[in-house]
Amino acid sequence: MFPKPKILFSWFVFLLSFASLFLSSWIILPAPNMFLLTLAVGAPEISPWLLILNLLSLLLSFLYIRRRKIWRLCFIFSSIGLILCAWVLVNIPLTQIQMAKAMQQGLGTNYLEQIPMQVRAKMQTHPFNLVNFFGGIPLGKTRHQKDIIFASPAGVPLKMEVYQPPEVGKYPAVVVIYGGAWQYGNPHANSEFNQYIAHQGYTVFAIDYRHAPKYQFPAQLDDVRTALNFIRKHAAVYEADPERMVLIGRSAGAHLAMLAAYQPDAPPIRAVVNYYGPVNLVGGYKTPPFPDPINTRAVLKAFMGGSLEELPNQYQIASPINYLTHPLPPTLLIYGSRDHLVEARFGRQMYERLDNSGNTAVFLEIPWAEHAFDAVFNGVSNQLALYHTERFLAWALFKQ
Repeated sequence: MFPKPKILFSWFVFLLSFASLFLSSWIILPAPNMFLLTLAVGAPEISPWLLILNLLSLLLSFLYIRRRKIWRLCFIFSSIGLILCAWVLVNIPLTQIQMAKAMQQGLGTNYLEQIPMQVRAKMQTHPFNLVNFFGGIPLGKTRHQKDIIFASPAGVPLKMEVYQPPEVGKYPAVVVIYGGAWQYGNPHANSEFNQYIAHQGYTVFAIDYRHAPKYQFPAQLDDVRTALNFIRKHAAVYEADPERMVLIGRSAGAHLAMLAAYQPDAPPIRAVVNYYGPVNLVGGYKTPPFPDPINTRAVLKAFMGGSLEELPNQYQIASPINYLTHPLPPTLLIYGSRDHLVEARFGRQMYERLDNSGNTAVFLEIPWAEHAFDAVFNGVSNQLALYHTERFLAWALFKQ
């Protein structure tokens, strides 16, 4: 005999409430491996959807479940899930206040007034918008070119993608460097971000570099510097202003962006944006995160060609935090408090060193965010980060 429909539905609601709690739990649980890291990254970013899912399971259990033990479990599961999701959403206003204060502290209380009105008019009007969360952040029309070869070191063709505003003109240059533990990735990564920024009035260059372990440091830095020289030489072709250039990187790409911008002989760079990038390779090797889902020491060994004990000087040279001996471009650092690949304490340390050495810097920390939080482009954390990133870019490249 088949179970009665009411019993089947009760078990369906039970499984729904359990699944909702399981997904919501990764808002606070640290991921022990790369498979579960995807859940830890995504859960807080889709917390409004998870909130709805928990509410739905709670409502269904109230209305249709009569079996006391299952109802009690459904109620417990859904309630815990709701609390976890609500923690993220309730903290959005407070986090935004703290981020706004950090921007004013780093750039000046009137920094927004230095941005032309026509530039400000294109920006997001709210740090977090539920309409954009559910419907997507509008990207706007752009021109897009890909597979542009800018160099072939050791016979490896390095390509870039270029995103331009729809109208012909001359625009500030934004160079974007993807992450991937220096071992994988391509210039098409974060294409939504590149398209969005280009529509705001920038020429965006998404560049490539050789990957470890086959090619080790400083090959990646050399490739970034080669790309910058190529962009400056061919700036007119891509309607870019080589004297108004910003570097943006994520994770390993942020590390390379900072290193390239901080070199004493770097070309003119107006600013650097660091999304959760390694800044102190010595410290990262000595005190890896726990849990350590990517095996930090193994990643650093592959990138550097050996351990810290074997190559102490190379680890020092490869750490942006050691380049504070001369004036540096303004730097925006964005980290998640729950990052278990590159811990936020390193970003905070970098900010303090920059600030104490007289350089302009802004440190933004998102309490619930994991590494690569902006992989969900319309997610909670990326909306906050994008809101302040576009203001930092405009301040650095358009200020009057």
